[in-house]
Amino acid sequence: MARGRARSADPVWLAAYRATRPKVERKIAHLMRRRHGGRRARVRGRAKIAADFSLLAAAVNVARLGVLGIMSTGSDKWAVAAG
Repeated sequence: MARGRARSADPVWLAAYRATRPKVERKIAHLMRRRHGGRRARVRGRAKIAADFSLLAAAVNVARLGVLGIMSTGSDKWAVAAG
């Protein structure tokens, strides 16, 4: 814990944290508020809840790829669609 506290006191680490954290928190809040029914779980058990949330996040990411026009070109390569 002491190493973590020392690292978090570093101004470079703190700047990166402050730049990234609001985006992450906003996206998690958006997932919970819009598509997941708030703070209520749709299933019982931590493993099922984790799987449900992972599936939700994957679906949101795939939908976002479509909005951005990114598609697979085969053989593990991705490209932005022209147009």
